[in-house]
Amino acid sequence: MTTPTIERAFQLARSGAAPNARALKDLLKAEGCRAVDALLSPRSVIGHLEAICAATYTAIDPHP
Repeated sequence: MTTPTIERAFQLARSGAAPNARALKDLLKAEGCRAVDALLSPRSVIGHLEAICAATYTAIDPHP
C-alpha cells in the first residue's frame, strides 16, 4: 500500500530531509507522489510543513 501524499509530506518534513516546503515538494515529486502542488497548497498545510522543516532540517557541514 502506498503512503498518501500529505502523510508522506509530513514524514519527510519530520525527518529533516528538506529545508523548506519548496524542497519538500521537489522530494515528493521525485518519489512519484501525485498532485503535490494541489494537495499542499492550503495555507494551513504549507504553514505547518514550513515550520516542521525549519525545526528539523540540519544542513550538512562540508567542513566538519
